[in-house]
Amino acid sequence: MCKNPQVEISRPTVAELMADVAAAVARRGAAVSEDVYEAILQDIPQLSDDKPVLTLLASSVDSNVDTCLQIMQHRIDLAAVRAPAAATEYARRLAQRGTPLTALLRAYRVGHVCFSDWMLKELARQAGDAEMISAATLSMSRVVAGYIDQTSEEMVVAYAQARENWLRNRSAARAARIRVLLAGGRIDAGAAEATLGYRLRQYHVGLVCWVGDAASAADEINRLEQAIGHVAGKAACPGEPVFLPRDESSAWAWLPLGVQDTFDPAAAAEGDADVRFAFGDAAKGAAGFRLTHRQALAAQAVALAAGSHAPRAVAFGEVAPIAMMLGSAELLRSWVLGTLAGLAADDEHHGGLRETLLVFLQTGGSYKTTAEQLMLHKNTVQYRIRKAKESLGRPVGENRHEVELALRASHWLGSSVLQPAAGHAHDPRERAH
Repeated sequence: MCKNPQVEISRPTVAELMADVAAAVARRGAAVSEDVYEAILQDIPQLSDDKPVLTLLASSVDSNVDTCLQIMQHRIDLAAVRAPAAATEYARRLAQRGTPLTALLRAYRVGHVCFSDWMLKELARQAGDAEMISAATLSMSRVVAGYIDQTSEEMVVAYAQARENWLRNRSAARAARIRVLLAGGRIDAGAAEATLGYRLRQYHVGLVCWVGDAASAADEINRLEQAIGHVAGKAACPGEPVFLPRDESSAWAWLPLGVQDTFDPAAAAEGDADVRFAFGDAAKGAAGFRLTHRQALAAQAVALAAGSHAPRAVAFGEVAPIAMMLGSAELLRSWVLGTLAGLAADDEHHGGLRETLLVFLQTGGSYKTTAEQLMLHKNTVQYRIRKAKESLGRPVGENRHEVELALRASHWLGSSVLQPAAGHAHDPRERAH
């Protein structure tokens, strides 16, 4: 029968043998550490970083190797052992740089294998008795595995805390830097880019995104960030967007366009249907960073004023005149009512007339193109244009541009700029065409 390994491991001679092996390996500690270090870098390319971080990795390896050997040499209780300071600092540094935690834990597994090879080879040199080798192997394996397991848990905690603190501090630093940029003061472009992780010396488009009901989901900010990432992906942006949460249900962002000076808001057409967007125009440099953001805010103001019938994505270029007129809602409404006269009645009949006249003016007065765009019969378009002109009370040509602008305002802002109207009977002739 096989002897109980527990009995063999507990024998003083086994502990002495393990201590002798550890002492012998410790005398070659520099070579052991170098071997472990090289094995880690060869197996995990993600950890091949700049010189200061690599130096810290080497220190972490040295201190872990030394601590583990001391535990075996001096029979130190694992419960009294804490991870070396260099190892903890290395975990923190990786967290700050965004290196995955999985890479750090894999480094401990790779180091474990390499270190164990050194110990077993030295054991084979010192012991010729198979039973002693077996017992000492089990004893050393338990110590090394216990140390790796315990230290790895400490690394997970150190990494998580450092990552949380880093992200919090970085968010605060990014928010502060963005505030300075938006204020329009003089800035150090290089320092700003380093803080933001984003190039200012390129074209960008600002956007605002939000969800209508802040209580509809537990974590709206993640949802918004994912939606912006989706838009950036669809637009083939050459880098990561800048993302700045504003509250629990809205955020600002800037999409990098590189040398491309145009942006198609259709990139927001897919994705989360409950997330809404307002875009500025593409603009360049730090000044453009500010301008496109202000345009996005103005476009959002129009979308919010338009309410539920506004499209999911609104671009400043579509609503620029309306956005600039929103500064005084009372004056805007008064101007729309005065310009459209009877055509400003807020009912379905006049709504159809306004829509038809707006498309008619935008197409250069083409009945055919208007009919095609609205999918109406040409006779229906002609009838509606005639009735719209009657409601205006004057020829459209007298102030064509003002009428078109007022129609655009009513299209976007609806009842807020229109005249409440009593029930209006539809003219049966409109259906006849």
